[in-house]
Amino acid sequence: MSGRAAAQAAGRGVMKYGSAFLAIGFALLLWQGIVTLTGLPKFILPGPRLVAESWWTNRALIAEHTLITAMEVLIGLVIGTALGIASAIYLASSRVARLVIQPILVFTQALPVFALAPILTLWLGFGLGSKIAMAVLIIYFPVTSSFCDGLMRTPRGLLDLAQTMQAGHWRTLRLIRIPAALPSLASGIRLAAVYAPIGAVIGEWVGASRGLGYLMLLANGRAKTDLMFAALLTLGVFAVLLHLAVHLATRRLSGSSPDRA
Repeated sequence: MSGRAAAQAAGRGVMKYGSAFLAIGFALLLWQGIVTLTGLPKFILPGPRLVAESWWTNRALIAEHTLITAMEVLIGLVIGTALGIASAIYLASSRVARLVIQPILVFTQALPVFALAPILTLWLGFGLGSKIAMAVLIIYFPVTSSFCDGLMRTPRGLLDLAQTMQAGHWRTLRLIRIPAALPSLASGIRLAAVYAPIGAVIGEWVGASRGLGYLMLLANGRAKTDLMFAALLTLGVFAVLLHLAVHLATRRLSGSSPDRA
């Protein structure tokens, strides 16, 4: 039975990756078709071959800037996730905090990210700090919101059991509410992994001397559209790989609630 299950899982994996490759191939054909049929100049929309050649020619430059952006994103993801977890636990543990702090968090999400980027650059400078702060701001809310929602939706039966066993507040939180909310935390972290590169790149657009966002602005200013597309596609591939890595890392959290143990 285990061999059959493994074969089925392998078959699903092959179909999944096969569909992904078909989608990529279709997108490339569509891209090339638009370029060919419209006859757009290369500085407006370069074709896939030209972008690939630019990526290969500038691979060392792109790798250098990718490393900077990846560093900003990963550090921001770790800090934002840690702060989000701590904030969610505090909000779930304090009714006063939910009444006072939660509306403030919602209000901050109504502010455009572009409006905050120049302020952070002014306060933290043009280095990594302002870009990491931007990533943290974008990551923080989905992690906090998802995990807090999970903590507040603990199954009533588990809470009644904890009360019957005379478990205290913190013991109930540690042994029941947090484990039950781990799938929600995993969803929040996966969502944050998608948003994290956006924050770093926006910070680089506002003011930076390194990173993929800076490279895109530099290429655009010099009318090197092929290089700009190469940097953009590199950012997209990095975001997809980051999401996949986070998904694999949090998959165990999604199935670790107490009622499944």
